[in-house]
Amino acid sequence: MSETVPGFAWFDGRVVPWGEAKIHVYSPAVKYGAGVFEGLRGYWNEAEGEMYVFRLAAHLDRMLYGLKVMRFDCSPDRAWLAEAVLETVRANGFREGVHIRLTALLDGIGEMAATGPVVFACTATVRPPARALTEGISAGVVSWRRPEDSAIPMRVKANANYHNGRLATQEAKVEGYGAAILLNDRGKVAEGPGMCLFIVRNGVAVTPAVTSGILESITRDTVIRLLREEMGVSVEERELDRSELYAAEEAFFCGTAWEVTPITTIDRLAVGAGVPGPLTKRLQALYFAIARGEVALHPEWRTPVYGARAARAAE
Repeated sequence: MSETVPGFAWFDGRVVPWGEAKIHVYSPAVKYGAGVFEGLRGYWNEAEGEMYVFRLAAHLDRMLYGLKVMRFDCSPDRAWLAEAVLETVRANGFREGVHIRLTALLDGIGEMAATGPVVFACTATVRPPARALTEGISAGVVSWRRPEDSAIPMRVKANANYHNGRLATQEAKVEGYGAAILLNDRGKVAEGPGMCLFIVRNGVAVTPAVTSGILESITRDTVIRLLREEMGVSVEERELDRSELYAAEEAFFCGTAWEVTPITTIDRLAVGAGVPGPLTKRLQALYFAIARGEVALHPEWRTPVYGARAARAAE
């Protein structure tokens, strides 16, 4: 998926031209992947002339948790981080959906155990909807495994953790799949590289538990709440065997980047009829309607960037 380079980024407390958001090649961020990040989405509402950042507060909570686990020597102000996200979008004047990346990186010339200095950066790029959202995607279980929590804490959104997903993605592509599914160290289903997994079996949505070596995904939490509270669908969070994937009537990935993406085949076996399923499509429509502010549900999940509604109310 190609992305157009925007004009500006937010780096170390200020908006700078895109090309000036740099860190040194000798920094721990480069040498060891010492960074913690959050991926967020901004959704454009044409009727309101407003951009909404989806579940900003939850992303900030998770970032602060990640900084604690990684022992980064910093105590950033939540309001400052939130404004960095909004300022990045405003500086570029985006009027279409964007993917946002808020990152904390170890700068300087420290070695492996370094905890500072910490530099914060934020970028935002236009990311058009992927074809897989409507057409679905093929997935395959790969040989790479998710590490156990005592080796690498996968519930932390740390840069270095994504080497595991990168290897899985490369293997999946070699095998002709559109996406990878990873098992954990116990041989149970974990997630995809950068996205959580759900199947629908006998009308019940099933997803691996947070103790299955997965990221504590904000989109996963959103999906579970929408299925239970708005759609009346039962959700089970439990261990999931590879063979149970083949019994799925429907399946989908979810994540900030993946949103709600239907899975049509797993290991070259059709999921249901081999097309995006009806429950997945209903969930997807509800998810986007809420994220874009097209319905009144969950206004607390949407943070306006430009304040268009407030400006009109003040006129």
